[in-house]
Amino acid sequence: MPYILRNQDSHIIAVLSEPVEGAQQVSCHDAELEVFLRLESPERLAAKALHESDNDMIRVLEDLIDIMIERGTMKFTDFPERAQYKLLSRRNIRAGFLSVDETITSQSMDLDEDSGPDRFL
Repeated sequence: MPYILRNQDSHIIAVLSEPVEGAQQVSCHDAELEVFLRLESPERLAAKALHESDNDMIRVLEDLIDIMIERGTMKFTDFPERAQYKLLSRRNIRAGFLSVDETITSQSMDLDEDSGPDRFL
């Protein structure tokens, strides 16, 4: 069972796996504990921002690699085999998403064209 620490306003400020002075034992299913664990703490927000930034940087690096290969600055075969596999896998995944996005956009445009005042004529 977890232990919690509360602030002066009786709000949960920490969850512990072991008892410490001032900690209160609560059920794992305690409603207030569940709410606390779902809250966006500053640490969780910072970790989320860092993760999103990492994803953005990965995309920048992929694009940089593509540009350098296109310009002949480096060859795809200069990368280790595992790196080549990972780059190709991501390219295929991104191409699949672009294909789906283009299909949806195309269908959406077709629907827009069909929704004009002359669509029943």
